[in-house]
Amino acid sequence: MRLLLVHPSALMYSEIFLRLEPLGLERVAGAARDAGHDVRVIDLQVSKHADLERTTAEFRPEAIGFSLNYLANVPEAIDLAHRAKQIVPGAHVFFGGHSVSFVAEEVLEQGEGAVDSVIRGEGEPAVGPLLEGLAQGGVDGVPGIVTAEGRGPGPRMLHSIDAPRPARDLLAHRRRYFIGELDPCASIEFTRGCPWDCSFCSAWTFYGRSYRKASPEAAGEEMASIRESSVFIVDDVAFIRPEHGDAIAAEIERRRIRKRYYLETRADVLLRHPEVFERWTRLGLQYMFLGMEAIDAEGLDLYRKRVSPDDNFKALELARKMGINVAINLIVDPGWDEERFRVVREFAMSVPEIVHLTVMTPYPGTEVWHTESRRLTTRDYRLFDIQHAVVPTALPLDVFYRELVRTQAVINRKHLGLRTAFGALRVLSGNLLRGQTNFARMLWRFNTVYNPQRQFTDHFRPVQYELPLPQRLDVGDRRRLYVHERKSSHGRDAAPAE
Repeated sequence: MRLLLVHPSALMYSEIFLRLEPLGLERVAGAARDAGHDVRVIDLQVSKHADLERTTAEFRPEAIGFSLNYLANVPEAIDLAHRAKQIVPGAHVFFGGHSVSFVAEEVLEQGEGAVDSVIRGEGEPAVGPLLEGLAQGGVDGVPGIVTAEGRGPGPRMLHSIDAPRPARDLLAHRRRYFIGELDPCASIEFTRGCPWDCSFCSAWTFYGRSYRKASPEAAGEEMASIRESSVFIVDDVAFIRPEHGDAIAAEIERRRIRKRYYLETRADVLLRHPEVFERWTRLGLQYMFLGMEAIDAEGLDLYRKRVSPDDNFKALELARKMGINVAINLIVDPGWDEERFRVVREFAMSVPEIVHLTVMTPYPGTEVWHTESRRLTTRDYRLFDIQHAVVPTALPLDVFYRELVRTQAVINRKHLGLRTAFGALRVLSGNLLRGQTNFARMLWRFNTVYNPQRQFTDHFRPVQYELPLPQRLDVGDRRRLYVHERKSSHGRDAAPAE
């Protein structure tokens, strides 16, 4: 069967700082190809809508799948589904991905016939049964499927993440993927899931707090197959299990693989297992993302981070000693006033690390989506991108965006301004000599993307598709939040939150 898989366009934040290869979609493509199907992939982060239309008309796919890991992409995907139905009326159009799993029925209804099904949960175990069902005339038994007739069987979770291998060869324009100065940059997955339960996050609710590990042999083999010189390790929290991080490191050492690495982890994990991260610096680990989220205990308690401010700052000092460049994320609460923004600006200027700001957003699938008492001020999917305020702000909305962008601009001048460009001249020169311009373009685009008037007026655009209203849910039994049910009988390795 002919299958076309589509990743939507880049979001606002991605316009500057990063553009990641669609690893999840590549894995779904790999699963479909392993099952004997003819697969094409279009990534609209690096291709145009015209490329998608041309491929659809020439390839004549029998099934078209859209990856929806971000709510803000829902309107674009629905519009593209309608266009796909015009070009190939008989194609089965389906949506899948993290975010759409939590609003499957609502998005299916909003598609008004252009979307035939939504797959909840992991896509790799579902795509083969879906295509087989289409060939045989029925999809009711597909794991995680939702159709106009209702829900089918529950989502199926991969027993092992060693397979399928990502179909990286199906992606055009691979040199367009980057994260900061790591240009170009591929992505890889060593573990899947997160055992913590932060109130603002839906990773743990999607995976049912499960935690699965790739075998060191499979991880080493996949790393050896990656052509790019830089790799982003996309695990939600890297090296929770130190013995696993050590085993993969040993495999990479054995294979004499040399690359530059970027990863995400938690402060408490870094503090408990510094020897693993030190070993990885010798392998090429240069960048680390730490989700501090707040600089005070009150904010950390609010987000249920289960870590103290002291530990966060100790982790920063430890990373500095290791020579790792750290990017910090702080969550901007819409309740901040001008004084709070000033304090955050002072903090951002007092530390050598890069500081990113994201706006607190209650997403479907998060605990705060069900428990947040403040009413949503908008249900426009496009504004749920962690760069817009979707609940009431203490400051007038236009003033909130003025302070937000003012704070981001101070940070930008510190890290991405002219002095930084001169400091990064060696990196820039090396990238440019290899024809890589992503990082160079990033340095100069801040003011064209982050603009308080732009963000403010985004709230007044006509809205065609809206999020469903949040329903209050008793989350005393948190399993009610899960997409996947964790079952120990399948041998999944669940790491307890520490």
